[in-house]
Amino acid sequence: MEIGPILRAMIRNKLGAVLITLQIAFTMTVVINAIFIINERSNLMARPSGLDEANTFYLSSVGYGDEFNGVVTVRDDLERLRQTPGVVDATVTNAIPVSGSGSNTGVRLVDDEAAATSFAAYYRVDEHAIETMDLDLVAGRNFAAEDVQWRAGSEAITTRELIISQQLANNLFPDREPNGVLGETMFINGSEAHQIIGVVEQLQGPWPSNSSVELSMLQPNSSVGSSATYLIRTEPGQRDRLMAEVEEMLVASNSNRIIRDLMSLEQTREGSYRIDSAMSTILWAIIITLIFITSMGIVGMAVFGINRRRKQIGTRRALGATRLEILRHFMVENLMVSTIGVTLGAILTIAFSIVLTSSFNMPTMAWYYTPLGMIALILIGQVAVLEPSSCAARTEPAIATRSI
Repeated sequence: MEIGPILRAMIRNKLGAVLITLQIAFTMTVVINAIFIINERSNLMARPSGLDEANTFYLSSVGYGDEFNGVVTVRDDLERLRQTPGVVDATVTNAIPVSGSGSNTGVRLVDDEAAATSFAAYYRVDEHAIETMDLDLVAGRNFAAEDVQWRAGSEAITTRELIISQQLANNLFPDREPNGVLGETMFINGSEAHQIIGVVEQLQGPWPSNSSVELSMLQPNSSVGSSATYLIRTEPGQRDRLMAEVEEMLVASNSNRIIRDLMSLEQTREGSYRIDSAMSTILWAIIITLIFITSMGIVGMAVFGINRRRKQIGTRRALGATRLEILRHFMVENLMVSTIGVTLGAILTIAFSIVLTSSFNMPTMAWYYTPLGMIALILIGQVAVLEPSSCAARTEPAIATRSI
């Protein structure tokens, strides 16, 4: 096939070719980066918290009045909860994983303010937290009952034991196995020295969209005041029934408090990622719209060119050109336009990705996104132009003899 006639045809319709080229480049830039963002958000949303989310719920108890005793209430509540049929275990905590609300602290390996600091989420819990959260202890031991400090109000923390996530262990001690960090000292809250007694395989912090969400730890103490949050794990299939029963039981057990924020971890995850899910939906709508508009643009340019050259096509058919040759002519012409478009699009895609990475602290886009996007858009363009090209190939030689 001669490329010359194809190039001359493109030059005659250079404005249409330039517009379609730019449209393909713009579409590729937006679509590839949007798909990358969607995949990144999907990976974040799919990260396991480390807990048995399907069978876990939580609620808050808020006391009022002079007769309310926070420490006594929490101890009584936990005893009732743990004795409830269908409840595996329960603990009191200052924060809920994936909830979007919690606390973190600076962590250092030496008592020196100039030393490198990592930030980790912390959960203040009792010795039942490992079982309640269904965490996998990969090294060390759980808290003992005597390790737990029940603090009233702003009473100072005296406990010095910590259980940390494996990701935090890897961050602080990159060359060690979990057993190798046991007994090490960490400094948190300034110069407070704490000893690592255990490592759990996975435990997310409360902030679902944070890239360092896996950096977390457990502390064996609880500041008990007028309010407390209970985390409860149930036997499989019992969660929904027990949510209502537990709420009713706690309300009846103490008239000087209210129960609120009753919610399962699955509901919490769904709510925390609602914005991310909505953003993904919007991006998919943009992707589909851009691909549709670009496809229609390619079809429109092909139909316009074919109609302008209808008599020329008929002449070529009269001179012996086959339908396959006519079809191939227009398919190659579109392929050349699409190739220029995706080449320009690849440059813009990489440039835009660099801007996103530097401006919004996003991870670097994997290399294969760009070539896959180029191939996909070329295929979409070829499919879009197939029907107009087939119509052109069916042009009868008699068209050449008709007057216009």
